[in-house]
Amino acid sequence: MHINPDYIPEPEKVNVKKGLEGVVIDTTKISKVNPESNSLIYRGYPVQDLAENCSFEEVAFLLFHGELPTYEQLQSFIKKEHGYRDVSKTILNTLKALPKETHPMDAIRTAVSLLGCEDITKSANSSADIFYDRALQLLAKIPTMVAAHYRLRQGKTVIPPRKDLSFAENFFHMCFNKIPSEKIVKAFDVSLILYAEHSFNASTFTTRVVTSTQSDIYSATVAGIGALKGSLHGGANEQVMYMMIEIDDANKAEQWMKDALVQKKKVMGFGHRVYKSGDSRVPTMKKYLQIISDVKNEQKWVQMYHSLEKVMVEKKNIYPNLDFPTGPAYYMMGFDIDFFTPIFVIARTTGWSAHIMEQNENNRLIRPLSEYIGAFQREIIPLKNRK
Repeated sequence: MHINPDYIPEPEKVNVKKGLEGVVIDTTKISKVNPESNSLIYRGYPVQDLAENCSFEEVAFLLFHGELPTYEQLQSFIKKEHGYRDVSKTILNTLKALPKETHPMDAIRTAVSLLGCEDITKSANSSADIFYDRALQLLAKIPTMVAAHYRLRQGKTVIPPRKDLSFAENFFHMCFNKIPSEKIVKAFDVSLILYAEHSFNASTFTTRVVTSTQSDIYSATVAGIGALKGSLHGGANEQVMYMMIEIDDANKAEQWMKDALVQKKKVMGFGHRVYKSGDSRVPTMKKYLQIISDVKNEQKWVQMYHSLEKVMVEKKNIYPNLDFPTGPAYYMMGFDIDFFTPIFVIARTTGWSAHIMEQNENNRLIRPLSEYIGAFQREIIPLKNRK
């Protein structure tokens, strides 16, 4: 049989999983969505239980170490985190020099990159203890950098961190020079716990991909921030609040949602690729949204929340995700809308760091394949003969 030497067979068709949906690429001990209870668990603990019974510092320790801390371990962890809260004048001066129009996510991405420049010993092949120490520094310093940019772009002086305040209290202090009521602080702490970790989401997977190349923790974190900035990921909580402000009147919310569905508008804050019958974090955050609303004596956003949720569930059977209650919660706490996602970064730094350390424990370069669907192999036509 004669075989044409120039013949190249067509590639076999493969089952492409767009967005890696349904593809399991590794194992993890950090978190998962338990399908039996539709509950997100961190190291085996339901996140709603952690939110109600633990502080954010305890949950950060859990994600880093795999177990909840003893009293002595927690005090040691807190003392070390307090000691790392300050940042250099170089970072503060750089934040001050940024254009006022700079999005806070771009500012924190730049600041973390500078933090990496200041660590002259940041070899990727470091011991687990060194990786942990860097993770704790990121956890402690990122809120300081976010709060500094918050103040600077408003033309205000930077408020240095205090070593006698909890993680949540200190962030309010650095942003507003005051600490709100205990109920507001608890609601903020709960939001950080709920946002801390969520398995192989887009930003976490990004940090693991970067880590798999044996890059450093700062580069991986910068990459995670870049992924989280997108409106389909962390930026959704900002878009939820912009949507609510556009609606403005709670009495108009129901009709607004009906019109949006007819017009096939993208409505942020609803649906989730992992949860099919509702985000398990939402009931907890929804509870604290109501608490904030009661403390502030402002029911408008909660009423709007209920109206929008009711129509979406009835018409599309699609439920809110965590961004939906968190947007108005942060707004009523007094934060600028474009700082919602940097707050997400503050929380998710814990999950990213846990995954970076786990990836390093048994590393293999993450390098998926693709199916080529471009032009078949062809010859180059000389330039003078091309038409």
